[in-house]
Amino acid sequence: MARIIAVANQKGGVGKTTTAVNLAAALARTPRKVLLVDLDPQGNATMGSGVDKRELETSVCEVLLGEAVATDAIVRAPEDFDLLPGNIDLTAAEIRLMGADGREQRLKQALAPIAGNYDFILIDCPPALSLLTLNALTAADSIIVPMQCEYYALEGISALLDTIDALKDNLNPALEIEGVLRTMFDVRNNLANAVSAELTHHFGDKVFRTIVPRNVRLAEAPSHGQSIVGYDKASRGGIAYLGLAGEVLRRQRERQQPAAPQQPQEATA
Repeated sequence: MARIIAVANQKGGVGKTTTAVNLAAALARTPRKVLLVDLDPQGNATMGSGVDKRELETSVCEVLLGEAVATDAIVRAPEDFDLLPGNIDLTAAEIRLMGADGREQRLKQALAPIAGNYDFILIDCPPALSLLTLNALTAADSIIVPMQCEYYALEGISALLDTIDALKDNLNPALEIEGVLRTMFDVRNNLANAVSAELTHHFGDKVFRTIVPRNVRLAEAPSHGQSIVGYDKASRGGIAYLGLAGEVLRRQRERQQPAAPQQPQEATA
């Protein structure tokens, strides 16, 4: 059964789509069976995966509205992972779902029949705590939170944590944080280093060891419809996302290992 991971942060411009696309491509090279779900109306994850969002006949929009099943919309990305693509139609879908019964469960229900086909399902969320994001967090086992190490990012992550707590109480009790990912990092920036230290203090081992640097090659890759792994895996950005994939796999192995049996204590005289 797939590990379903939402890539979420209500703050824009922190590297959610970059992380979703590049982690999907890196995991696919391990090799693992990966599905990337583009739940952002901007459709950037779709374009960054090498699929033209303007030429879609069926997308995640129809899947959420119950007009198609997921297998009708899934396409194969050039870098050997599956894609459930999205585009601007998701905005209309969100409006139409507002009054629907079980509206937060639509994505979870759509993914349930196909989850067994994959090792990982990654969901790229929009930069808002919207109904689309709630669908992602209801369907997910865990969340990767990409964030820049700046002052306002700390405030944003606090709001996200409140949302996660509310979801655990009402819709998804098993939801957990997979990890916090430091993105667009500049080691020369004193504030970035201070915020990084604060994150590590607060979240401990939930902070990924991988740090994604500011990297020109990483910024160039989407314009070629490629991940950084396909575009230039030897770049600093490529090495970072391959490292992130390794961390995600290690955490998955640790979860799957049975707990060591407790040794009975010897009685003392």
